Amino acid sequence: MLEQFSGILRRSPNPDPSAASGTALERVDLGRATVAYRPAIAVARDGTGLCIALGRPRFADPALQAIAAQQGPAVAWLQALRDQGESVIPSVRGRFNVVFIERDGAEALFATDRFGTWPLCYAEQDGALHFADRADALPGPGRRLSAQAVYEYLFFHMIPAPTTIFEGVARLPGGHVLQWKDGRATCRAWWQPRFDERERPSFESAKRQFLDIVENAVRRDAEGPVGCFLSGGTDSSTVTGMLCKVLGRPARSYSIGFDASGYDEMEYARIAARHFGADHHEYYVTPDDLLDGIPRVAVHYDQPFGNSSAVPAWICASRAQDEGVARLLAGDGGDELFGGNTRYAKQRVFGWYDSVPGLVRRGMLEPVLALPGMGRIPLMKKGVSYVEQARVPMPDRMHMYNMLLRLGTREVFEADFLARIDVDRPQQQQREVWQASSARSQVNRMLAYDWKYTLADNDLPKVIGTTQLAGVDVAFPLLSDELLDFSLTLPPDWKLRGLTLRWFFKEALRGFLPDQIITKKKHGFGLPFGVWACAHAGLKAQAHDALRSLAARGIVRPRFIDELFTTHLPAHPGYYGEMVWILMMLEFWLRAHDGSTL
Repeated sequence: MLEQFSGILRRSPNPDPSAASGTALERVDLGRATVAYRPAIAVARDGTGLCIALGRPRFADPALQAIAAQQGPAVAWLQALRDQGESVIPSVRGRFNVVFIERDGAEALFATDRFGTWPLCYAEQDGALHFADRADALPGPGRRLSAQAVYEYLFFHMIPAPTTIFEGVARLPGGHVLQWKDGRATCRAWWQPRFDERERPSFESAKRQFLDIVENAVRRDAEGPVGCFLSGGTDSSTVTGMLCKVLGRPARSYSIGFDASGYDEMEYARIAARHFGADHHEYYVTPDDLLDGIPRVAVHYDQPFGNSSAVPAWICASRAQDEGVARLLAGDGGDELFGGNTRYAKQRVFGWYDSVPGLVRRGMLEPVLALPGMGRIPLMKKGVSYVEQARVPMPDRMHMYNMLLRLGTREVFEADFLARIDVDRPQQQQREVWQASSARSQVNRMLAYDWKYTLADNDLPKVIGTTQLAGVDVAFPLLSDELLDFSLTLPPDWKLRGLTLRWFFKEALRGFLPDQIITKKKHGFGLPFGVWACAHAGLKAQAHDALRSLAARGIVRPRFIDELFTTHLPAHPGYYGEMVWILMMLEFWLRAHDGSTL
């Protein structure tokens, strides 16, 4: 099985001055991956072209779908792109990426699915286009690391596409194509969400359609020895229940817990498992598990990745793999398609400030709350904070309490490092994503924003990367294109009704899910790392070693590292533990890539 790919397309001037310059396919390498599981890469060639395809695309044309089923997706893509060109891509569903090279490299097309599920990375260098499915498989200009990308990693806890950690290396964003022609690369979007905010469907009709779509998506993904993640939330519980239904027997569900106050919700996973009759498996993560898992997960990714639930997800997937599960179904997507994140309601509250008459805001509220000392009066403190945040436009408001900004960049970073970066670029890029949305309502704008920053750049890489490391395939039935398209047609107030999160999703599942699951507060696989790093000698030593090593690299100030351990972390382990975590993950990744320079 071929499990990795990379290649080079090189511009070669034609010696005939009357002819156009062309390009040549210099090399394509197909080899085995260094991790236990990668989706199979399909390859097809004909007399004039080459196609490399990854994933499970579903073609709208029955003839193409039959070819994909019988001869593999690469053969179907080769015919589809040759016959219809780029115009066929929007009709293809499922998770995929594809590389199509024709005329011995004279032209090439690279495309990712709507969420960029698997990376396609590229670099233009010395008249050539290098491409690969990992950023660290590309040469880059002297393998130099990007200071700007390091900053954006610490801002977001991941690096949003198209940026990568390497100078000159880009990652194709979800829903984009890259065309290589006449020795030049051009990137453009082939998909942008289009919300229909005027539609008022019948609730009962929409409920039936929703349940059918979810059931069909689970059925389609329930192949081979299958199981599911079960956190006890509405999303994973829905997938678990549907998997039990389509299998006609108890589905294997996998949960992890933490023996730390405020971090464990295993009881909700047990409620869901009992309700659906799942074959439930539990494991409690310990600090000792993290000692092994932190460096293994950190170096697995092709660039620094700081989502702190990645190690628990890897542990959970590893337990499933040990018991013979080949594919896990994950519940990611329900929050972001149907309005389930708490910040959606929070930002609506701040949005109410805009309805206050301008004369009242400017003539009374703001002057009074701006008086010296108001922020220290208990009854006025919340009012001051509310106005301070409400006056900031979206999407900047969502990052007012970003840890890096609250600590202060001059306190965190070395002056020489700060001089090399643009501290405003992360927010500027977020504004561009925000403005590109076609939505009129704030909740839909936030959903479209999250489809990039929360799903494509964060949650999906977390789950895909950690399941790959565990040797397990993963599928996301709540992110099927059918369900995505369905969500675009729902009225905004069906997603956020007043301050009730994902009203339609919960009401449509009432009677299917246990009531305790529908009414529970959102939780997930949160990790009590900060608490454990203060109390567990091994984790404390690991964290100290990693961060002191990082302090010697000229990125963060050694004084900040000292203050983090002596003052911030002991006082607020849950909050500052996250900063220790992302710095640790960065250092372990840098150690594994010591040949690169910053």
